[in-house]
Amino acid sequence: MAHVLVIDVGSSSVRAAICDGSARICRETAEPYAFTVAADGTAEVDARKLRASVEGCVDRILANAPPIEAVAVATFVGNLLGVDAENQPVTPVFTYADTRPSADVEALRTEVDGARLYQATGCPLHTAYHPARLRWYARNGRIMPATWLDFGTYLYRAWFGREIPCSSSVASWSGLLDRASRSWSAEWLNILGLTPDYLPPVVGSRHAEMGLMPAHAQRWPALRDAPFFPAIGDGAAAHVGSGAISPRSTSLTVGTTAALRQMRVAETPPCPVPKGLWAYRIDETRELIGGATSEGGNAHAWARAHLRLDDEPLVFGEPFAHGLTVLPMFAGERSPGYRPDATATLHGLRLSTTPRDIVQALYESIALRLAQIHDALGGSDALYAGGGALSASPAWAQMFADAMQTPVHLMGDEATMRGAAMLALTARGLGSLASLAPSASRIFEPRPEVAEVYRAAKERQIELYRRLYS
Repeated sequence: MAHVLVIDVGSSSVRAAICDGSARICRETAEPYAFTVAADGTAEVDARKLRASVEGCVDRILANAPPIEAVAVATFVGNLLGVDAENQPVTPVFTYADTRPSADVEALRTEVDGARLYQATGCPLHTAYHPARLRWYARNGRIMPATWLDFGTYLYRAWFGREIPCSSSVASWSGLLDRASRSWSAEWLNILGLTPDYLPPVVGSRHAEMGLMPAHAQRWPALRDAPFFPAIGDGAAAHVGSGAISPRSTSLTVGTTAALRQMRVAETPPCPVPKGLWAYRIDETRELIGGATSEGGNAHAWARAHLRLDDEPLVFGEPFAHGLTVLPMFAGERSPGYRPDATATLHGLRLSTTPRDIVQALYESIALRLAQIHDALGGSDALYAGGGALSASPAWAQMFADAMQTPVHLMGDEATMRGAAMLALTARGLGSLASLAPSASRIFEPRPEVAEVYRAAKERQIELYRRLYS
């Protein structure tokens, strides 16, 4: 049976796994890490340290490994790294959560036709994307990189010792890729004073690299003859791994952050992007329309760290009986309003409010935020859900079903790795996405009797947002 090595560079951990020919995980290893954050909006990570974590995971997973048919990589996207001519990092890895370019977002709004470029690239002006980050770095950076890369391409260039292109999937998350031509936007490069040489070439999902540097071929003999497929966005992998593979099928992912995505055939000319959403590539023929929030499991992690909760499973009361309204934007806002200056807000505290009330309100508030994205997508018949944070809390899965009045099919917490394996296996002609898709472990049906309660709570949340960020 064929086996695939999958590397998943997430926002809070690095994982490596061996998946079999059915895209099931046979064994895996992981190493946690955290972004370096600061009150000024910093959210970055040291490229060398993150690379060492990745390589350590690969070392461990390949011990006594079976023959490897292919290597697949998924990374958190919206990341940007500057390197010199020798592929050595000269900047940290700037992440999607870094909000320091907020002023540059506002400046660019006055200089460019933001609405037109939004449709052309599928990405609005926001700190999560590269245009504002590159403008910010031009003002504040000390060393001009020879090339700007994503972290996955940096890894491959280190391992192969040559120029390696990036996938259209990763490139589409940058805000610099033209949707129609699937090449870097000449207009954005001109605005930013860059040439295409500052960015890697863009290739399709079936492109593969072989021929590791001698040191890495000796270190990883199981990978000596394996094709390495270009790194893809973790959101694209998670959507495929959720089993949402038919046209207009919708996935819900709740990990460190959260997202709703709907897969569509990539049209020519590209279809309009609904207000408040984005359009990213899976591959040459398929794209995702959807929205992501900067909050998800990170809100639960914050609550565990600061509210002195015990380790017992959380038991929640009646929806919104606590009387709290929450904007859970701990790391700024992405969809649907894209306010990088937004912060988390807790409204309605009373002397009777308990820490568990606050946690319940946080969970509910994230479900309400995703419900706004669901509305913008036009709804769906079912949500194919995954992500470690969601799988760990069935009560949260029920909240999402109630908030969107849509069945939630829980598909497991390994969607990203499974999706990356599925795409690699199909690229090798070893199956189809339909034959490799998982089955639901549990289905949460929406409760009609609480629909009005959730609708009213969503309106209160929207009104609080309007009052703060009109």
